[in-house]
Amino acid sequence: MTERKPPGVDIESWVDRQIREAADRGEFEELPGFGKPLASLDAPYDEMWWIKGKMHREGFAALPPSLALRKEAEDALEAARAARSERRVRAILTEINEKIATALRMPPQGPPLNLTEYDVEDVLEEWRAARAG
Repeated sequence: MTERKPPGVDIESWVDRQIREAADRGEFEELPGFGKPLASLDAPYDEMWWIKGKMHREGFAALPPSLALRKEAEDALEAARAARSERRVRAILTEINEKIATALRMPPQGPPLNLTEYDVEDVLEEWRAARAG
């Protein structure tokens, strides 16, 4: 759509004509997401939606790496507490402990990490007590 609006033509009718002609040519038929609902239609309005989308597409995180690891460790502990089997608890804690150990050897950017590896047996003891009671 590079042509200019002719003088004396109402802008609305000119735009409507451009859209109608493009639809007649089938230019709207192969668009990505055609026929699918908008993902954020029911979400509350966020003024920073475009910044968050751009950061997500570019692979950037909103948190510095040290804070992101702290958050990931908290989430892992909650996931371990909600796990259905001891094997799953051990797997979750082993995975996050490896990440914590790596970060302790070579601290990531951001504020101090202030994390230590989780004691798997202590968490398992809490997990068993929660299941028994």
